[in-house]
Amino acid sequence: MCGICGYVNARGAGPASAELLARMCREIIHRGPDDEGLYVEGPAALGNRRLSIIDVEGGHQPLSNEDGSLWIAYNGEAYNFAEVRDELLARGHAFRTRSDTEAMVHAFEEWGGAFLDRFRGMFAFALWEAKGRTLRLVRDRVGIKPLYYTLLPDGTIVFGSELKTILVHPGVKRAIEPRALDLFLTLEYVPAPYSMFRGIHKLPAGSILTWEDGKISIRRYWDIEPPGEAATEKPRPLASLQDELYALLKESVRLRLVSDVPLGAFLSGGIDSSTIVGLMRELGASPLRTYSIGFKDASYNELDHARRIAERFETEHEELILEPRALELTEKLVRHLDEPLGDFSIFPTYLVSTMARKHVKVVLSGDGGDEVFGGYEHYQAQKIARLPGVAAGGRLAALATSRLRPGEKKKGAWNKLRRFTQAFDHEAGLRHFRWMMFLTRADRAALYSDGLKKDLGGLPALDATAPFDEVIRRMADFDRTTGELYLDLKTYLVDDIMVKVDRMSMAASLEAREPLLDHKLIEFAFRLPGRLKLHGLTTKWIFKKTVERLLPKDNIYRRKEGFSIPIKHWLRVELREMMEAYLGEKRIADAGLFNPAPVRAMVDAHVRGRENYSHQLWALLIFEIWRETYLKP
Repeated sequence: MCGICGYVNARGAGPASAELLARMCREIIHRGPDDEGLYVEGPAALGNRRLSIIDVEGGHQPLSNEDGSLWIAYNGEAYNFAEVRDELLARGHAFRTRSDTEAMVHAFEEWGGAFLDRFRGMFAFALWEAKGRTLRLVRDRVGIKPLYYTLLPDGTIVFGSELKTILVHPGVKRAIEPRALDLFLTLEYVPAPYSMFRGIHKLPAGSILTWEDGKISIRRYWDIEPPGEAATEKPRPLASLQDELYALLKESVRLRLVSDVPLGAFLSGGIDSSTIVGLMRELGASPLRTYSIGFKDASYNELDHARRIAERFETEHEELILEPRALELTEKLVRHLDEPLGDFSIFPTYLVSTMARKHVKVVLSGDGGDEVFGGYEHYQAQKIARLPGVAAGGRLAALATSRLRPGEKKKGAWNKLRRFTQAFDHEAGLRHFRWMMFLTRADRAALYSDGLKKDLGGLPALDATAPFDEVIRRMADFDRTTGELYLDLKTYLVDDIMVKVDRMSMAASLEAREPLLDHKLIEFAFRLPGRLKLHGLTTKWIFKKTVERLLPKDNIYRRKEGFSIPIKHWLRVELREMMEAYLGEKRIADAGLFNPAPVRAMVDAHVRGRENYSHQLWALLIFEIWRETYLKP
């Protein structure tokens, strides 16, 4: 695991600078504290910070092919590189290292544009062909590893694993991208290809960018294919499907145990992380170290569940109780994020990563199971919404809104019902988004200043432009439930969950591996009909039935808990002073992006306990900290 950065000057811009490249590398030392490598030749500069996992002694980067005509700076792991390497050796290629990085270089030489078909893993890398003056930037199929780039006015391309390294280049200007801000406040994350900086882009998952003579082109090399004719074939017996699924799960975990350094696992006690730990034990991982995080607030605490799994599989288990240290951590974590992310669980993810890093360099995690197999409540809500008469004329929404008030029931139930009924404000194809939205069109109209609205050209619809238009169109290629999984996999998973896991684990110099996001496993799951994933209202049904052979049923079928924190309480107590400072009327007015009155109203209502505006206020707070960190002179 590493961090990469670099640039290639346009013709006439002169040779690249080793001093500038070194400064870019220093910004991402946390991604690779073990080693630094620089390649500077003519217009090209490729940098690498290395966290040594495979071929610890010999895998120094950037590295090249035999004649030095092809150079690579690589971040990630290709888990099946050994078998690809053996095939390349048999075809006459000479290797100087035992690293997966060098296997990538020779695979490109051998198979050209089809070389990525050979690999299973997570990666983002830059490949420079000196003779043809061509740079290729590549991102893994699911988008587990990040890659940003910008094209300067003269045609120079600058790239990196994180935004902060790109910002070092003197040709890069810092300005807010209004559409990214609008999407962030609506969704709590910035979807690709946008970043919060105007002109800097995320390379979409499963894509290759090619730069030649100051011009770029991007092509997608992988996507999930709809089942097609297979959907009409005679269904296979359930037992056969379960056997294949279990074999794929086991193979995916086995591949991710490849390491020359100690590894462990995150263990929340939920079905996904428990399955990973159980399969690690079944595969003979030893020692098997597991790490969990909990809270003093019992309603957020899953430590008992994690302990039972740790005892069952005889792991070396460690726990950490999260104290409300948000005040000292918030600004630090914003720095690591580079752009705003509203996901509360950055705190536990970072802290469990720092705990694990004391003992291991690599952890396996259960991320991705909900998006691949259908684990969220909103899949249930969508299914209910499709029942005859439920949404007729919006009567359910009107009835719920008129008869239920926050004070009458638990506010959590009230908020869920309100979010469910608000889905009917959207066309049927867009209702799934309501569960992922935290500002309505009316909220945005009240909050945004006239200047921001002008920069946006109004209040654009969520589905009107990229990145969502193509994804929403492709949802129709699958059955309804699987289409909703496709939407989440292509948006929320890659641009929220994977951003959180990558930045917070890398902030601790820890590599996180996600067996449930192996592309072979994903392709199998998406060929299954939706009824096997959401069976009645049972989420992740086939996954649960399959792992009954591994886990106790009370672990599999207990109520799902989120990996979250008591942020609503923190904003009323520990973070209140910070929130009121950053979201104060004068500060908001001076920035000119938002109207102070609705911000003040949300702060007052939340602090007094009349409403839970934790999502909206946290997003605004994170954005204001980010703006003053990165944009204020």
